Amino acid sequence: MPYLSTEEEQAVIEARPMADFIETPYVKRITSRALNYFKVGIPVHFRGPTGTGKTTMALHVASKIGRPVVLFHGDEEHKTSDLVGGEQGYHYRYLKDNFISSVLKVEQDMSKRWMDNRLTIACKHGFTLIYDEFTRSKPEANNILLSILQEKVMDLPMKRDGDERHYLKVHPDFCAIFTSNPEEYAGTHKAQDALRDRMVTMDLEYFDRKTEVAITQAKSGIPKEDAEKIVDIVRGMRTSNPCEFPPTVRSCIILGKVLGAIKGKVSASDSQFKQLAKDVLVSQTTRSPWSPRRKEIENLVKDLIKKYC
Repeated sequence: MPYLSTEEEQAVIEARPMADFIETPYVKRITSRALNYFKVGIPVHFRGPTGTGKTTMALHVASKIGRPVVLFHGDEEHKTSDLVGGEQGYHYRYLKDNFISSVLKVEQDMSKRWMDNRLTIACKHGFTLIYDEFTRSKPEANNILLSILQEKVMDLPMKRDGDERHYLKVHPDFCAIFTSNPEEYAGTHKAQDALRDRMVTMDLEYFDRKTEVAITQAKSGIPKEDAEKIVDIVRGMRTSNPCEFPPTVRSCIILGKVLGAIKGKVSASDSQFKQLAKDVLVSQTTRSPWSPRRKEIENLVKDLIKKYC
């Protein structure tokens, strides 16, 4: 890793395999496809609903690339300077010249100091940028990415300290991974056509059953048989019309972890499990306690427990 200032070190994370990451054939296929694009310098965009593992997949692929990672989260309030950097605070300089014993010369001045932000750090050192939920930032904040991804040049808003250029040549090892929800999700902006044209979008769906079972078992520690029953209940809800929000593998993990903690049983005759399933699955698939579909969803949970347990 190149020499980094203290501020730069705080923005960089080491790319390493996650200890409890589950790599099923489904995950391996996605990883292989993404790495093929990076081999020829094309950024990848993972797009999908909540709970499809976009951020986790981005971190996993980054670990395969093997370069340090800079992680940045999209936000409505972000401006271009939040990505690139700018002048921050004041730099104080004091010079005391006593070269001639009878003459004392003192110079003092204060000036703002340029500080690179995460995109500039990644471009300068050839790190992997993960721009998580990039469409939650306003499109104008992301315009800086256009020349970076196409011409491999970053346009700087002003000259940096000691730098006479208004641009930064992007390091050849720099690569970028983007994630986003579909544009119809609340809080997202429509990505610029020019920006989407500079990346390959891989649409992620919910994990297949084998992967969800493996994730649930690994994250909760419950037996495989119990993990399978929980996953089948959640997948059954996902394919049913009453749900306002489809439940994700996170619901499976929560159910598995709590059951393991209380030593409960995944059984239609276990009152603790039935109440837990109702608490988790009804709340995560309805917008409010007064939802007109709430009763219908509660009945669906009961029916699925009877079916699979």
